[in-house]
Amino acid sequence: MRSLVSPFPKITGFRFLKLAPPQILVLGFAAVIMIGTLLLMLPVSSVAGEPLHFMDALFTATSAACVTGLAVVDTGTHLTGFGQAVILVLIQIGGLGFMTMATLFALVLKRRISLRDRLILQEAMNQSSMEGIVRLIRKVLIYSLVIEAAGAILLSVRFAFDMPLPRALYYGLFHAVSMFNNAGFDLFGGHDNSLTAYVGDPVINLVVMFLIISGGIGFIVMSDLAEYRRKRRLSLHSKVVLSMTFGLILTGMAVIFIFEFTNARTLGPMNLGTKIWASLFQSVAPRTAGANTLDITGLRQATQFFIVILMFIGASPGSTGGGIKTTTFTLMIGAVISMLRGREDIVLFRYRLAQERVFKALTITLLALLLIVAVSMMLSTTEGLPFLMILFETTSAFANVGLSLGLTPELTQVGKILICLTMFAGRLGLLTLAYALGPKQGKPLYKYPEGKMIIG
Repeated sequence: MRSLVSPFPKITGFRFLKLAPPQILVLGFAAVIMIGTLLLMLPVSSVAGEPLHFMDALFTATSAACVTGLAVVDTGTHLTGFGQAVILVLIQIGGLGFMTMATLFALVLKRRISLRDRLILQEAMNQSSMEGIVRLIRKVLIYSLVIEAAGAILLSVRFAFDMPLPRALYYGLFHAVSMFNNAGFDLFGGHDNSLTAYVGDPVINLVVMFLIISGGIGFIVMSDLAEYRRKRRLSLHSKVVLSMTFGLILTGMAVIFIFEFTNARTLGPMNLGTKIWASLFQSVAPRTAGANTLDITGLRQATQFFIVILMFIGASPGSTGGGIKTTTFTLMIGAVISMLRGREDIVLFRYRLAQERVFKALTITLLALLLIVAVSMMLSTTEGLPFLMILFETTSAFANVGLSLGLTPELTQVGKILICLTMFAGRLGLLTLAYALGPKQGKPLYKYPEGKMIIG
C-alpha cells in the first residue's frame, strides 16, 4: 500500500525538517507570493510590454495573496489580461488559503488527506480540533464557488448595461471573486475610483455588500446558517459573529451618515436615498473589503479615523478578511463590562467564557496595536507625510482592507517593504507568525507563588 499522499508534498513532505503547522503556513504563503511575483514580472503581464520592477511586482503579489487591495500599479490600466488573471488566482488562493486549495486538488485526485495535513488545515482554519476539518473544507469550497458564481452572474448582468457583454462577463467574474475574498482589487482604473460611479446603484450596492459580508462572517457561520433549518439553533460563535457584524455595520452607517451629511466632497451633494446607500456601503467595506463608493480622501478626518477603528476590528475568524476579528473585539468589550460590574466571568448568550480566551484576545489586540504603532512610526520617518494618512494606510495593510488615502502609490522602497511585511503579518495572523518563529512551549510543571500589584 502506498503511504498517505500530501496535497503539497513539496512542503509537507519534508518530514525531516519537522516543521510545525504554523511554519508550513508561513512558508506556503511566502511561496505563493514569490511565484506570483515572478509571474507579474513577465513582460506578458504588463501593458507596456516591459517587466514590472521587482518591488512593484512583489508588492502587488503580496497585496493579492493577502487579499488586501493596496496597489502601487493600477490593475485595470497597467496589467494585461494575463497579469489580471494572476491577480485573480492569487486572490482566490489567498482568500481561501493555500492549504484549502491544495485540499481541493487532493479531493479531485481522490487522494487521502494525511494526519499531518489535517493538523495544518486545523491551524489554517483556526479550529480548536481536527474533528470534521475535511468536511468543513468541502463546505468552504462549495459555499465559495456558489456565492462567487451567483455574484458574478448578477454583476455581469448589471455591467452589461454599461459595457459590451464579453467585458461585462469578465468584470462580473473578477469583481465577484475580489469582493467575496475581501480583496478590494478592481478594474475601473485609478487608485481610489473603485465603485464610485455606482454610489447610488441599488443592484451593485446590494450584490457587492452581500459578497463582502458573506466572505467576512466566516465559513463556520455560513455552515451554521446553511444547517439552521435542520438544527434550529446557532452556535455561540455564530451568534457572536452575526450580532457584532450587524451591530458594527449599523453603527458605522450612522456615524458616517452623521459626520459626512454636509460634506461637499462626499455625501453633501447627494439625495437622501444615495446618502443612505453610500453610508451603508462605506460601513460594510472597511470590514475588510477595500472597495469604496465615496472618495476616501474627501472624508472628514473624524470619519477617516473612525474607519481606521472599523478596519482594525476587521472581519470574523475563519473568513477571507483580516483585522483582530469581531470575536476578539467582542471578548475585549465583554471583559471591560464584566470588570465594571464586578464580575469574574465573561458571559455571552448565557455561556461563560474561559480565561484562556480572554488572554488570547488580549494578546492578539496588543500585538496588533504594537505592530501598527511600530510600522506607523517607521513610515512617519521614511515617508514624511501626515500621520493620519500613514496610520490609515498601515491599519489598512494590517487588516488586509485595501482602502487608501493615496499614500501607497507614493511609497518609498523602504515603505513598500514595511507595508508588504504588515500585509503578510495581518493575513497569516500574529499568533501564527509568533508560533512559527518560536514554537509554543508546553505547560510548565510548576507554578510560581502569587504576587500582588496595584493596577489602575
